[in-house]
Amino acid sequence: MEDWDILRDGNNPIARSNVCPERNKPETPSFYAFSYTIPTPHQTKTCVISGSAEMPEGKSNYRDHVVRLGEQSPEAMLEKARWVLAEMERRMSALDFTWSDVTATQLYTVYDVHSFLGDEIVARGAMPAGLTWHFARPPVDFVDYEMDVRSVRRERVIG
Repeated sequence: MEDWDILRDGNNPIARSNVCPERNKPETPSFYAFSYTIPTPHQTKTCVISGSAEMPEGKSNYRDHVVRLGEQSPEAMLEKARWVLAEMERRMSALDFTWSDVTATQLYTVYDVHSFLGDEIVARGAMPAGLTWHFARPPVDFVDYEMDVRSVRRERVIG
């Protein structure tokens, strides 16, 4: 990003989720989707919240801060999910958004989430427009769970 002069004041301004499909992998690095803005007379607010995994940002050594490092039991995955959901809520709150504003919730993991899907994700309102579960891994080999959310006015799929 530095080479492309994208960083702003040393920070990355790009909302993104970097993931690695577990099956049917693309032959070369690629991207699945992108978002952009255009002027509109509508007053509807929109946002794209970058993906977050089960570790706090800004640490010099992420590995030492991963929630339940190396564990994928139902209890460990629940803790990871709670961490990530809280981070999504923190990010949305900073932009004055809540789960009720979300038009897409995406989950990236190869591990089972069914044991807490209803009681944790659905019950807290984290998927008002449903959930897209990508059978994919975050690009860091020691994290297991990532989510991103967006609230957009219009979404187009180009095939």
